[in-house]
Amino acid sequence: MPTIDCDPATARALLEDAGVRIDDGNTAHERWRAEREGAVAVAYDDKVVVQGSDPTRLTNLVREGGGRAHVYFDGASRGNPGPGAVGWCLVTSDGVVAEGGEGIGRVTNNQAEYAALIRALEGADEYGFDAIDVRGDSELIVKQVRGEWDANDPELREKRVRARELLARFDRWSIAHVPREINARADDLANEALDDAN
Repeated sequence: MPTIDCDPATARALLEDAGVRIDDGNTAHERWRAEREGAVAVAYDDKVVVQGSDPTRLTNLVREGGGRAHVYFDGASRGNPGPGAVGWCLVTSDGVVAEGGEGIGRVTNNQAEYAALIRALEGADEYGFDAIDVRGDSELIVKQVRGEWDANDPELREKRVRARELLARFDRWSIAHVPREINARADDLANEALDDAN
């Protein structure tokens, strides 16, 4: 149960900016309460206490400077085009913060890779990280996002624009190509989602 020493008014403004709904406190000692998917933040006079099954959903938003995460992504398509899925994972020095995988319908492999990148970046943004190091095993996607290679396909070009818009939300970011074995968890999540979708 993280306790963050801070000004509750500043913490409230940070949460409101992130779209988190704030409610009145339940007792005379509570200044306000906020809840987001598995986390509840309760403000007192000089601190905010975060509890629940997934406190990181709010702690990074309340702290000034949301911390740093490694972001792993992978997309999969069987048939190219064919049924597709994405997998992503957010990792900090505390371990895995969040991960997910889901089917995304009929896509090419490159479309699936971009969809996975976008979903991973949305997750990192939702968690309030201010610095991210993105890792994926698609050299094409990494080099297109870095601007080293052009995206000739109009749909991929749109997805690259969306990825760059999301990256601009972070104070610092990097993106790098890694071997599949380094990206194993995201790859597993994408393949599990693909298996579940069939």
